[in-house]
Amino acid sequence: MIVANTLIREMEIKMKIGIDIDDTTFLTVKAMLKYADIYEKEISGTPTNRNNFGLIKDRYYLEALYGWDKKTKYDFFDKYYKNVLEECTMLPNANKTIKKLKEEGDTIHFVTARLMNIKNCDTEKITKKSLQDFDIPYDSLNLHISDKLKFCKENQIDLCIEDSYETCRELTDNGIKSILMTTKMNANINDKEIPRVNNWDEIYEEIRKYKNLM
Repeated sequence: MIVANTLIREMEIKMKIGIDIDDTTFLTVKAMLKYADIYEKEISGTPTNRNNFGLIKDRYYLEALYGWDKKTKYDFFDKYYKNVLEECTMLPNANKTIKKLKEEGDTIHFVTARLMNIKNCDTEKITKKSLQDFDIPYDSLNLHISDKLKFCKENQIDLCIEDSYETCRELTDNGIKSILMTTKMNANINDKEIPRVNNWDEIYEEIRKYKNLM
């Protein structure tokens, strides 16, 4: 009876959930590095040394790994960003978990820094197609959001799921619950205030725990 009452309480709590896309919902880094290797070979012919990959803690890994300046990075995006986005695959059970959250009354808001206005790449169209192809429901799609804290405050987001530790830390410091999806770039960071998950099943359990506390 206690378990049943707990489940009822959890389902009565409706949340606005913000979800990152790249390396949280879709595995993007694999495709990004594939095409970055191709581009680096085209412009320099030098193999890429990834010995320090695990030490890179932020989203600027292209500059750190390849030594690119901003112009080189955006030249790369103009040539290959479309390929990268089209080849992203969904992380296991992301669609099932998001559907379950929707069924329980939560609203889903994708909040991503995916770039717009890249030559030969309709980011919105590709992203919508990916979400449709993988049968992922959502209430809003928000692209090219560089300041996620501002977005979450303005849109009253209750909880965010992210792979960026820096973003999770900023949200947490400002009273917004965050969940950190483990990646190679954040695996060695230890922060007891921010729940860490390895998959979408664990994300669902963390959200349940949070609703129960509420």
